[in-house]
Amino acid sequence: MFLGDDLLAWLVLALGGALLVGNVMAIVRPPAEPKEEHALERAPIARSAVMAAIGLLATVWALASLVAG
Repeated sequence: MFLGDDLLAWLVLALGGALLVGNVMAIVRPPAEPKEEHALERAPIARSAVMAAIGLLATVWALASLVAG
């Protein structure tokens, strides 16, 4: 198979990890100043926390799939 049998698990690991890290960094360290005129000063905490939780869930699922398989 193209790129191995665990391609889906590796892709989910990459996307879940990026989702987790990106949203946690948006909460912990917001940008110094907005780049656009109508941009938010800070990421919405609730939305970022939910997206980080989804990323954590995807990352844990992918790691479990890679270890078990």
